[in-house]
Amino acid sequence: MTMKKLLFLILMLLLPLAASADAVEIDGIYYNLILKGKVAEVTSNPNKYTGEIVIPETVTYDGVTCNVTSIGRNAFGSCSLLTKITIPYSVTNIGISAFYGCTVLTSVTIPNSVTIIGESAFANCSSLTSVIIPNSVTIIGESVFANCSNLTSVTIPNSVTSIGGGAFKGCSGLMSVTVPNSVISIGKSAFSGCSGLVSIIIPNSVTSIGNSAFYGCSGLTSVSIPNSVTSLGNSAFSGCSGLISIIIPNSMTSIGSSAFLECSGLTSVAIPNSVTSIGNNVFRNCFGLMSVAIPNSVTSIGNDAFQNCYRLTSITIPDGVTIINEGTFKGCSGLTSIDIPNGVTSIDNYAFYGCSGLTSVTVEAMTPPTLGSDVFNGNASGRKIYVPNASVDTYKAASGWSTYASYIEAIPSA
Repeated sequence: MTMKKLLFLILMLLLPLAASADAVEIDGIYYNLILKGKVAEVTSNPNKYTGEIVIPETVTYDGVTCNVTSIGRNAFGSCSLLTKITIPYSVTNIGISAFYGCTVLTSVTIPNSVTIIGESAFANCSSLTSVIIPNSVTIIGESVFANCSNLTSVTIPNSVTSIGGGAFKGCSGLMSVTVPNSVISIGKSAFSGCSGLVSIIIPNSVTSIGNSAFYGCSGLTSVSIPNSVTSLGNSAFSGCSGLISIIIPNSMTSIGSSAFLECSGLTSVAIPNSVTSIGNNVFRNCFGLMSVAIPNSVTSIGNDAFQNCYRLTSITIPDGVTIINEGTFKGCSGLTSIDIPNGVTSIDNYAFYGCSGLTSVTVEAMTPPTLGSDVFNGNASGRKIYVPNASVDTYKAASGWSTYASYIEAIPSA
């Protein structure tokens, strides 16, 4: 026998044990088979699956019985006529976008054999009303239930340690969520756009809340951030217009940009003395905000941080702040007086622009801080700018300050 014929014979003998080259259809369901390993993965139907589908625990092909262990990537994707799915206990893995866009699928039971649910697995399943995630799952991946607009309840087990980015984004029907005390991180945009969410309990196990985690949760009225959280992501609660109270723990060191942007129902905020920086736009357009306590620990307040907080009547700038950034208090028409501490070396453009009620400004620095353009424009005509007695003439002659020379006077003696 020639070597060529011998190789051909060996190949023929091995073929039944090799993975199928193409998907195999068995009783209406398509599979990728690995006969040697005796495992099967459900894969997509070229004509799309419809109606009710029951996935078996095992399938037999060419005399080999295979365990159905996974639902492959996009296996049921965009099957808009799929009404019900039964997943067997043999399945351990639900792949990426496995049920993406199954718009009439109303319920699904995920067996506790499943350990992995891939990204966007149930995204855009707009008719899905409830989901029970088994305690075999440790991570809820990115966008798993994104845009499931009719999802009203979710049970997250104690096994889950991480809620991925966009996991429940756009689930506008979701009303309440209990995050178990096993979770250590809530990813970016995890609950973004959950406008029906009225309450959320964040446990002490959580150490980070990602960017835009609760962005646009307009029905959320109160939030208690646990002491375990040290930083708040950008836009974390932005657009939560119904939020009327927020407890910021004394473990937090920084508040990210736009964290409470457009939280128009927020009336008061106490910032703990652990915080050293307040990011850009943090309280911008918080129209209801009347009082804010900024501790002396804060050394940096970002651009537009309090812009358009027109009900804010008073605020204390901490001694450690050296720069009043662009537009920080722009449009705060309710402010009547402001004390700018000795350490401030620069006041940027539009810092107090549109503060029409601001009649008294006290600047404690002996050397005039660098002044941007239109810092005080829009102020009341009777305003006074008080500066140290020895520096009155210096202020009146300084670049930028000379524009307001007629308003500059010495700080009244006690």
